[in-house]
Amino acid sequence: MDRLPPPLAAELIGTARALADAARGAILPHFRTGIGAENKAAEGFDPVTLADRAAEEAMRAVLAERRPDDAILGEEFGRETGTTGLTWVLDPIDGTRAFLAGTPTWGVLIGVTDGDGPVLGLIDQPYIGERFEGGPGLARMDGPFGERLLATRAPRPLSEALVFTTFPEVGSAAERAGFEAVARRARLTRYGMDCYAYALLAAGQIDLVIEAGLNAYDIVAPIAVIEAAGGVVTDWQGGPAHEGGRVLAAANAAIHADALAILREAGD
Repeated sequence: MDRLPPPLAAELIGTARALADAARGAILPHFRTGIGAENKAAEGFDPVTLADRAAEEAMRAVLAERRPDDAILGEEFGRETGTTGLTWVLDPIDGTRAFLAGTPTWGVLIGVTDGDGPVLGLIDQPYIGERFEGGPGLARMDGPFGERLLATRAPRPLSEALVFTTFPEVGSAAERAGFEAVARRARLTRYGMDCYAYALLAAGQIDLVIEAGLNAYDIVAPIAVIEAAGGVVTDWQGGPAHEGGRVLAAANAAIHADALAILREAGD
């Protein structure tokens, strides 16, 4: 997380905040307006709205002005190459289904990676006005009650844990079985929070988020925020998770180890 020189880190943090402000301005006029959606999926429902595209376009415009030589990976408009070794990883609305339903659990995800993984992340919930940030020397949030530092929960037995995932079915049958094996041992399991679950983990409210089938733009920003707050994020085998796939995010190393031991037994 501290691989960036301080002047560059400060510049990237300022740019990330400018991107989040631009996305807020593009998204909020469309929230709870009955906006329609297109379906990107050949099977099932993977919606995209005018707000998704407008927000990513707004963020790319900021980057074109402030960091034109960096690469970009965005959910809606794909990859743009760069020359600096840094990549901005953007999900303009993580949780478009929640956005369509009018629930305030969607968010804007802004991450930066270098050759070794995430170095900076921001999770922004425009409607509530909450922003969670993690990077070099940075683990903080702003919201209706002001600014405070982010810190994950202290270790506790898995039997006392609060566990989140977005979809009850999680992924494949084997992935669902792995998740349910952890959930059966936990105190409370909740569903449907999208990126807001990762924000709650970084803020010390919950213990575990377990998901499968993610893309890089779903997880790069949450990894940076959670790790800055003291948490651990890996895949289900304990390896790097910033390319997506199966993800285990934990408040601390102890409960991560407990959940990982169970998930490692899940087959393909």
